[in-house]
Amino acid sequence: MKKTISKIKLLLSMALILMILSGRLVNVDAMSSDTQSTQPKEASSGERLKDEAGLLSDDEADSLLAQLDEISERQNCDVIVVTVASLDGKTAESYADDYFDFNGYGLGQDGDGILLLLSMEDRDWAISTHGFAITAFTDAGQNYMTDHFLSYISDGEYAQGFQKYAELCDQFLTQAKEGEPYDTDNLPKGSVAFIWLPIDIVIGCIIAFFRAQGKKKRLKTVRKKVSARDYIVQGSLKARTNREILLNRTVSSRDISSSDNSSSDSGGGSSTHTSSSGETHGGSSGKF
Repeated sequence: MKKTISKIKLLLSMALILMILSGRLVNVDAMSSDTQSTQPKEASSGERLKDEAGLLSDDEADSLLAQLDEISERQNCDVIVVTVASLDGKTAESYADDYFDFNGYGLGQDGDGILLLLSMEDRDWAISTHGFAITAFTDAGQNYMTDHFLSYISDGEYAQGFQKYAELCDQFLTQAKEGEPYDTDNLPKGSVAFIWLPIDIVIGCIIAFFRAQGKKKRLKTVRKKVSARDYIVQGSLKARTNREILLNRTVSSRDISSSDNSSSDSGGGSSTHTSSSGETHGGSSGKF
């Protein structure tokens, strides 16, 4: 009888221990799943260069991909280049947004990233920004960027154009993190090499010298006169007595509203739109 009671107590003790252990395992699994769900994405799940249109050689593609990866990981913001043969009936804007959303791009909790799309069918381009990139790449900033890299792409120098795009993305991201994002009132200023300063001075002096000589030659016909009367051409001065009589006066007036004399200043910042997946994007598009 005592042995039976001892066995029952042993079984109950083992059952209690198993229940405690299983409860702890459930808590650990829940905690690990919660931790994974709240962790920001550390790496992009898509390749940052997708040259589906075949615009780059193997060496150019390897060099550009290394540049995009280095900038993206250092800035913690995906910098992406995508080339396609056709937009499959979509607009360049919607194609770029969907490509970003459905291919796992974007770093951090907000999915920070910028994507440049080229479509060769009708020579369309588009930029799609997401997360912090919407702040870093304002509308005015994107206009500045395209002015500086699209000329290479229009001329068929795709590797140089993409490289310039990547360099500008790096510059704009650094500016946005360390100060105010580049915008209408603080776009990058062009720099002039020091060697051009003395050359510009010499050219200016030469131009000024020849202009002065030309004016000097035209003054050789002028002769000094003895008195002021000598400067008067005979018969050219005729004095007449005139009178002006004011008959009436009309005064018209009107109210000037503030809209009449206010200038239309273009605002800064980034315009946004919603993609087909419901994500908020900034960006721009056009032809090259």
